[in-house]
Amino acid sequence: MKNIKIFKSSNFKDNRGLIWTSWNKKKINLNFKHDKFSLSKKNVFRGLHYDNKTWKLISCPYGKIFFVVVNCNKNSKNYLKYKTWILDGGKNVQILVPPMYANGHLCLSDVCLFHYKLSYSGKYVDVDKQKILKWNDPKINIKWPFKKKFILSNRDK
Repeated sequence: MKNIKIFKSSNFKDNRGLIWTSWNKKKINLNFKHDKFSLSKKNVFRGLHYDNKTWKLISCPYGKIFFVVVNCNKNSKNYLKYKTWILDGGKNVQILVPPMYANGHLCLSDVCLFHYKLSYSGKYVDVDKQKILKWNDPKINIKWPFKKKFILSNRDK
């Protein structure tokens, strides 16, 4: 999935902790308009959501997540193919997800913080206008890291 880009920020670490840059226009030249955070407890799954306008720069500043991206472009040879990553707070890895790619995350740690920056053309595509794929859609057949029951919103069930 060549349209997805991975970035690793440099960081400074000392006895106080870490500091790193989450976005630099010289590296990622997008006009971000909106930031969101979600705080989740273990076994919470959020997603798989997408639209046809929004670029998302994803990171996990705290905790550990299983992150999934699914190609939803019906004209692509990789339609419904997916890729996964483990994102771990403090490792400074970010994933740039283009429009028409669904994404979702499963909280693997006791608590995790998920951050995404949104860049879009036109009006913001909020939850009522996003498209949803089911986390257990057999056409996609995502290989999850465990079989425990996920905690889901009504929207994601």
